[in-house]
Amino acid sequence: MTKSNSRFLWVLIVGVGLLTSCQKSEQQQTQQKPEQPPAAAPATEAPQPAPEQAAALPEKAATPATEAAKATGDQSVPLDIKLPKPMFVGTPTNIAVPNLEKPLGRPRPPFLAPAGTKNVAFKKPVTGSDEQPIIGELSMITDADKEAGEGSFVELGPLLQYVTIDLKGRNTIYAIVVWHYHKQAVVYHDIIVQVADDKDFVSNVQTVFNNDIDNTSGRGVGKDMSYVETAEGKLIDAKGVQGRYVRLYSRGNTANDLNHYIEVEVYGKAMQ
Repeated sequence: MTKSNSRFLWVLIVGVGLLTSCQKSEQQQTQQKPEQPPAAAPATEAPQPAPEQAAALPEKAATPATEAAKATGDQSVPLDIKLPKPMFVGTPTNIAVPNLEKPLGRPRPPFLAPAGTKNVAFKKPVTGSDEQPIIGELSMITDADKEAGEGSFVELGPLLQYVTIDLKGRNTIYAIVVWHYHKQAVVYHDIIVQVADDKDFVSNVQTVFNNDIDNTSGRGVGKDMSYVETAEGKLIDAKGVQGRYVRLYSRGNTANDLNHYIEVEVYGKAMQ
């Protein structure tokens, strides 16, 4: 073998050795390379529950009237409250009254009560602390006339006054709606609404509304909010209280010391 051939053979052997070494190195690196975690999925909206899961979600909280309907086995239906014509639009911002309710800004939502609930105060007799009103007659408070024009409201004397409606029997009461005077935007003070079994309000007296926050009227401290009069009236959730007589107090308003009533409706069902 010549010297040149020996050199060529040596170069060939070295080259094959280097190639084999590189292949082994690549295989080892491939085997030792750690697996990469999967890329995070892009953010998406929360998945919607399957139909069987949706059925298990909690329902919205039921109103007291709805609970009362369930207790009696009656179906809940919206009260059919007929509203008078509005006399003004919007709510003034210059009424300085503490604990004043903010305007809802939209129509009041329907109030649910057991089927068969009706206005049990219609044409029922009314008495009061001022038996000779300055304007009108007490009987006008339950005559179904809710308009705010002349001849539709009753004006009682100044400071604390009340009216009492005799339902002529015990009723389960779900809601009380009162219209004091909605011809202008005013706030009446110390509105207190009570239900009792007797005309003297001694037996089974229950307070369903009280916004006298400092007990000025001496009927206890109330936690309810004051509100601006509107054509919708004030709907009070009576939560199914039972009684025969309904009494409503007030102590003047932001315009003067007098007290007014246009209409009071009591929605309930006669007890068997």
